[in-house]
Amino acid sequence: MLHKLIGAEFRACVERDHEGKPSHVVVAQRVYPTDVEDLWDAVTNPERIPRWFMPIEGQLRQGGRYQLKGNAGGTITRCDRPTAFDLTWEMNGGMSWVTVRLAPEGKGTRLTLEHIVHAADVEQFWSQFGPGATGVGWDLGFLGLGQYLETGGDVAAEAAASWVASDEAKAFMRASARSWADAHVAGGEAPDVARGMAECTAAFYTGG
Repeated sequence: MLHKLIGAEFRACVERDHEGKPSHVVVAQRVYPTDVEDLWDAVTNPERIPRWFMPIEGQLRQGGRYQLKGNAGGTITRCDRPTAFDLTWEMNGGMSWVTVRLAPEGKGTRLTLEHIVHAADVEQFWSQFGPGATGVGWDLGFLGLGQYLETGGDVAAEAAASWVASDEAKAFMRASARSWADAHVAGGEAPDVARGMAECTAAFYTGG
């Protein structure tokens, strides 16, 4: 069953300036078997987002504030239907940025997500966990979205919580952490350093 569980299909770890400061950028992509309008609605409609991600409230429009229940909140800084939105990701006193782009590809739509953080703000955390700390979480989100679009059914919070504790989920998260380590190495990190970060990330997500 595990081979059918797909998070991102493409991962990258990029270093570039954001707002004039050196930043780490985690990039995840996946092609979903639906058209741009439907995928846009799935990732922006407050009635549909909880069906695959988590409950959300706020004003989901450019300039509006959003809040994910028990998680991040922020401001929507760009909203160009049906291809692009940007937002701030504010959590535990820190701020990072998320951009989402949608583009037709074949009979489906490619979703590209970038999560950007100023390097100086996460120096100690990054040196321990690397890109997987963010990347594994987004892989789980990509997985939930894929299951929802495939079945049309809710990825119920209770079922998701039960699955996360399963051996299958732990294997998925370990595989995701290793994949992010591969992306980190491709981005220039030393293999042994990237593998060590991935092991810490996998342990964090799986409980050991």
